[in-house]
Amino acid sequence: MVNSDNMMIDLTDVHLTLPSEAGPVDILRGVSLSVARGEAVGLVGPSGSGKSTLMAIMAGLERPSSGRVNVGGKGLHHMGEDDLALFRRDHVGIVFQSFHLIPTMTALENVAMPLEFAGRADAFDGAEAALAEVGLEHRLRHYPAQLSGGEQQRVALARAVVGNPSLLLADEPTGNLDGATGAAIIDLMFRLHRAANSTLILITHDQALAQRCDRIVHMRDGLLDETALEAAD
Repeated sequence: MVNSDNMMIDLTDVHLTLPSEAGPVDILRGVSLSVARGEAVGLVGPSGSGKSTLMAIMAGLERPSSGRVNVGGKGLHHMGEDDLALFRRDHVGIVFQSFHLIPTMTALENVAMPLEFAGRADAFDGAEAALAEVGLEHRLRHYPAQLSGGEQQRVALARAVVGNPSLLLADEPTGNLDGATGAAIIDLMFRLHRAANSTLILITHDQALAQRCDRIVHMRDGLLDETALEAAD
């Protein structure tokens, strides 16, 4: 049981039902989950099991139909869109499978963007430091189309961590990368997670990758089945 003072994520009986032409579809069917600050949790399960939807709810990108969503001591289920946007800006970093870089911006500009939104005068200095941290200090002025897939994911990772978020969410971050490049990205992500003592939620189909986390949570048909495992690191 996670001590409430040390809890980063506290989900209680979270449901999400969406309409469809065939009638209502139950995406999440009563999810309860507690994650400690600084913990790394691997979220695994088949496609369509609700993993990405659950991550979106943790980030405040999706609202539950019912249930309680507390993240970092904040009740996201009570917050309006503006407050949710500010919460994500200040507390959440997200790494997507498809990178989601802005093609008309350089690597430096992509990474600086969250800091600019936060009104930071040192946005570009912070972005340059973050890109150096992921080994891309020589690619600051390059556009996404001029970067390899691995380099683009490094930029996306730098953008996710540049604001020192307390919660790092990664949705299949190696899905578009070859094995060697993906392994390097995962090594880097875990190093940054440990250095910042952030909470990490890693969505993956790769059981071996999930075993690098402190705990694995299995998801199927909108429900969770937790299995605690010792971290491989």
